[in-house]
Amino acid sequence: MLWKLLCQWLASTSIQAAAQRLSPAFPLETVYHLLARLRHRLDAVRCRLCARQKAPASSQSDPLRQTIEHLAAVFASKPCAVSEFQLSFQQPFLG
Repeated sequence: MLWKLLCQWLASTSIQAAAQRLSPAFPLETVYHLLARLRHRLDAVRCRLCARQKAPASSQSDPLRQTIEHLAAVFASKPCAVSEFQLSFQQPFLG
């Protein structure tokens, strides 16, 4: 569900709009909490992704959204990039 939410956020203007579209089983406050945890791990996540593949060109100004695009590029052929990140690097995505 997290990966679907992150992908929807890239296609939307706000995380609230993305959450409303997906109707997750958890409250919006939980989504914001998960994003905050991910923001604290961006350095570790991006280092792992860069070791695998150069970051794609991005028009995003938010480093988190850039990281989501990079994650999508690295694991483009997989249905869930978040779980693939964890399997490939043997590290938790949210830490």
